[in-house]
Amino acid sequence: MTVSETDITQLLQNANDGNSIAKKLLFDAVYVELKQLARSKVARESELTLLSPTSLVNESYERLVGRSLSSTENRKVFFGYASKVMRSVIVDYVRERDAEKRGGGQLDVTLLTSLAGESADHTRVLAVHEAMQQLKDIDERCHDLVELRYFGGFSVEECAEALGISLATAARDWEKARLFLAYRLGD
Repeated sequence: MTVSETDITQLLQNANDGNSIAKKLLFDAVYVELKQLARSKVARESELTLLSPTSLVNESYERLVGRSLSSTENRKVFFGYASKVMRSVIVDYVRERDAEKRGGGQLDVTLLTSLAGESADHTRVLAVHEAMQQLKDIDERCHDLVELRYFGGFSVEECAEALGISLATAARDWEKARLFLAYRLGD
């Protein structure tokens, strides 16, 4: 069942007003799309996380519901924000996992050597996160465009619409952001 943008917007407004039934209906309405988004995120980071798409959706939705939902938000803005939250959950998970590896001063002994490359992949996730933070400090609009485009799966046209900028500006910002991130990440 596909719920229209108007229905999502109305559910967002009702959920923001404290309607617990609307929050439940909103979750039911967006669950399938959130799970598809989570699958793509987990697939990208499959070697880095043991998170399942279901656990990523649940954790992300808890964070989404914990914030005040703007009454002006619509379906696209909601899913763009959901994508940001999912990326944040993954980064937090990787950080927590790295902290556990350090053991808080305890020495872990293992006979498995197949996990040796794993910390380099974790480092990559954290490097992307840091590069995104640097991009946000330099050009917040470019940062938001990357969040929507890469992490949210939006097209350049959808990004332009969501950010309230022209298609030409969105295309320029996308190219600028890609070059910056490639430079920062050494690609």
